[in-house]
Amino acid sequence: MTFPKFEYLAPQTLDEAISILEEKGPEVRVMAGGTDLLVKMRQGLLKPRTVVSLKRIQGLDKISFDRKDGLRIGATALLADVASHPSVRSHYPAVAYAASETANVQIRNMGTVAGNLCNAAPSADNAPVLTAMGACVVLAGPRGERCLPLDAFFLGPGLTAMEPSEILTEIRVPFPRRGTGTSYQHLSARGKVDISAVGVGVMLRVEGKTCREAGIILGAVAPTPLRARRTEKLLVGKSLTADLLERAGRSAAAESAPISDVRATASYRRKMVAVLTRRALSEAYERARRNAKKR
Repeated sequence: MTFPKFEYLAPQTLDEAISILEEKGPEVRVMAGGTDLLVKMRQGLLKPRTVVSLKRIQGLDKISFDRKDGLRIGATALLADVASHPSVRSHYPAVAYAASETANVQIRNMGTVAGNLCNAAPSADNAPVLTAMGACVVLAGPRGERCLPLDAFFLGPGLTAMEPSEILTEIRVPFPRRGTGTSYQHLSARGKVDISAVGVGVMLRVEGKTCREAGIILGAVAPTPLRARRTEKLLVGKSLTADLLERAGRSAAAESAPISDVRATASYRRKMVAVLTRRALSEAYERARRNAKKR
């Protein structure tokens, strides 16, 4: 299938890009890396009259970190660059891992974390751990900027809380507090060439063996990334024993709401939620204990 005809625009400033979105209306699409958008256009799923590329806007490809502001990932920062960035690997290892596990090498060298989030696929690899860590997205529009928590960003498959003339410019992730550990675990039918059938992002903050804070986000088992709130409450204030982690896995599986599709059955997904949640909690706990000793 050939591409539909469309107008291609590459503004050099953010203000110019926002003005184009206002002028062109609902039949315009924003492109960061294009790995999702162009595929959908080739398949005839999207037929925008105008495509606005963000690639020429200076600064949107920046990845920065400091202990006060935390991590900032620009809209056009590549998945491969996030995965290999020294500060991300050091302070946000699960974020780096999720980026490194997204699709394949070719897509990681073209695609962006921002695009992966804006695509709003329930299976998006980068959403669970970023949400678990309390990340927000910066949305710029005609009325200025707003920072929206990822918890409130996803509305359904392919749907986000962005207004029609808004552009996601940056992802902000807080600096992890002392005693914090994270993990991302996922699986797919054909390894790295396939979309994840289940994903689990975890953030834990501990004092000794006691859990003081927990974030557990399940991917690909609900219309949007799903926070396992009952499982989080099960952990907080308790000593993280092997038995408790096993119970937490079963609890997360009970909270999930998977469907059967070509990648996996609902029953298999639910079983794997239990397994991956237990693994993610175990890895996050070990990282949290190490981080508590470093500072």
